Amino acid sequence: MQTPRVTIRKSTAAIALCSALALGCAATCFAQAPPPYAQAPPPPPNFPPPQLDSLVTRIALYPDPLLAQVLAAATFPEQIPDAARWADQHHYLTGDALAAAINADRLPWDPSVQALLPFPSVLDMMASDMGWTTDLGNAFLAQRQDVMDAVQRMRRQARDFGYLQSNPQITVSSGPYIEILPVNPAFIYVPYYNPGVVFARPRPGFAIGGAITFGYGVTIGAAFRPWGWGANRIVWPSRTVIVNNAPWNRAWANRKAYVHPYPVQRYEPPRRVETHELRERTPREREAARSSHERVEEHREEHRDERRR
Repeated sequence: MQTPRVTIRKSTAAIALCSALALGCAATCFAQAPPPYAQAPPPPPNFPPPQLDSLVTRIALYPDPLLAQVLAAATFPEQIPDAARWADQHHYLTGDALAAAINADRLPWDPSVQALLPFPSVLDMMASDMGWTTDLGNAFLAQRQDVMDAVQRMRRQARDFGYLQSNPQITVSSGPYIEILPVNPAFIYVPYYNPGVVFARPRPGFAIGGAITFGYGVTIGAAFRPWGWGANRIVWPSRTVIVNNAPWNRAWANRKAYVHPYPVQRYEPPRRVETHELRERTPREREAARSSHERVEEHREEHRDERRR
């Protein structure tokens, strides 16, 4: 009667050992297998032409130097909200003082994003619709030629309908590719318009003259050269965006590693400092950027009133 018991025990031990080995092998194999998401990177987006046309309508009529900076900055959408906040809080600084503040605060954002800090209204527009900004950046990374073609299509519509014309702020070319350049390269105006108006055929009797307006201009002098200003343009025949005198080659495939050769030093977020008073724009100051040719600074008026008392 003892022999069967021994046999059963040995069989049970053998089964347990085999099970343990099987489980160990399965665990090892499972640990060595790469996770599914590591095997295939996300495919690039593919926006059809009508969607690209709609995507670029907000910026298609920007002067080429500003358009180049916006397209480059849109490829870093996660940095836009913080940059927009900084620009709004430091809007009272202009020219050399603003350039010095950007350097002094050791900002961590890509230079293409920093290049838009003189334009708080542009950054505010981008930050207020992050879905649009992200799509624009992704489209520019994955379908640059298509994006540039869409810009030209929308410009052609606005020109053919009579809205886009040369004026004291911008020069509009009449060639096969429509260039929009500031009359004074160191003084850039941001156009404000309703895409639903300027890219549609005007109604009979509609006055097209006021469909595109310009607020006060932004002075972009030599102090902003490290951020590519004065050396940024678009070569339309080849659809090449030039930023800081070099083609912008950040694309979908190299977006994780690409570093553009700006002379601006980039700091890690912990090294950022703040050395200036923070003053957000008032509603009146925001409206002035869109509708007034003169800069409005309400805090200066308040200080002036205080001195008079």
